[in-house]
Amino acid sequence: MSVTLDDIKARESRHVLQTYRRQPVAFVRGRGAHLYDVDGREYLDFVSGIGVTSLGHAHPGLSAAIADQAATLIHTSNLYFHPFQAEAAARLAQLSKLPRAFFCNSGTEAVEACLKFARRYWYTQGITGRTSFVAVEGGFSGRTLGALSVTHDEHYRAPFAPLLEATFVDPARPEALLAAVTDKTAAVIAEPIQGEGGIRPMSPAFADAVNEACARTGTLYIADEVQSGLGRTGYPFHYQALGLRPDLISVGKALGGGLPVGAALVSERVAQAVSPGDHGSTYGGNLLGTRAAAFVLEQLLTGGLLEHVRAVGAHLERRLRALALQHPAIVEVRGAGLMRGLQLAVDAAPIIDTARERGLLVNRTDEKVVRLLPPLNVQAAEIDRGIDLLEAVFASVPLEVQV
Repeated sequence: MSVTLDDIKARESRHVLQTYRRQPVAFVRGRGAHLYDVDGREYLDFVSGIGVTSLGHAHPGLSAAIADQAATLIHTSNLYFHPFQAEAAARLAQLSKLPRAFFCNSGTEAVEACLKFARRYWYTQGITGRTSFVAVEGGFSGRTLGALSVTHDEHYRAPFAPLLEATFVDPARPEALLAAVTDKTAAVIAEPIQGEGGIRPMSPAFADAVNEACARTGTLYIADEVQSGLGRTGYPFHYQALGLRPDLISVGKALGGGLPVGAALVSERVAQAVSPGDHGSTYGGNLLGTRAAAFVLEQLLTGGLLEHVRAVGAHLERRLRALALQHPAIVEVRGAGLMRGLQLAVDAAPIIDTARERGLLVNRTDEKVVRLLPPLNVQAAEIDRGIDLLEAVFASVPLEVQV
């Protein structure tokens, strides 16, 4: 029996909690960088489920691994051992240089774990007063209460106050970070490239300030790599491009290639402070999720995926910069690798809607930013097709720019 978009919308309106403003399209299948809706129409996907489907849709190797595991054993709980947590954790350690991983189900859960482990570290040291956090204006780390505490946007925060104690600093002012970090700070948390905040890379000067402040006070640094990590920028993790020295890393989105799996990566000194019972997850690290993660990580380690992202990412940047020269509504091109943002002088919504109508999926963040997150294995020809479509969109949409 066929289903229509109107059928889906009507049923959702009756039974699904209305926390999302969905776009008027329903997808039923995909292949690589392409999606197909209920009417069979094809779209070029430069959203990737907000950076989740790192190997594209229906990747043959990933699909085979998931299918095999689903037919063998999906879940037993963390009461028992199984082969794939250690396999995925070892590959994460190789990529990140942090030796241990705690597996959970999402990026926001990974942030929650990092915040807890930071607090636990200082408690173990016999220092109970180091409980506050320093975060960054424009940063987004999730919507659970701990992660929300270090997310800057007041729109998200206000209805759920009071939250954990956090101080937010302007990423354009490294001196503000140096002043904010004290002997009361448990950890600094910052994205090497802000995702929801508008694809805003951390400056080298701010990265140096993070290193200096943490070294001076002993404060831990949490690198929130939920969106920028796992090859998205051509590095295993983008903190490596900035010379940052994290004690903890939050990982999610791309880790399972579409399956919900996240991880908190932990240095040895922090790991020594964590004991059985300090944290846990019923689903976290199950066989299905960690087998998918192990497959994705293997592509980064030996599949040539990082080199591919660097090459096609440079091509994407060239095309976007050429596009910006043609259209005065584009005031800046930001990002790295396959994590790119077009800062507009006007609201980005008309661009997003028109692009979708023409068969290209991009999304809007920070109101005036067009965000592009193609799958990591996107081909140069697909990038060319996507930017050609985007060029036609900019040419067709009247955007009034105040001069």
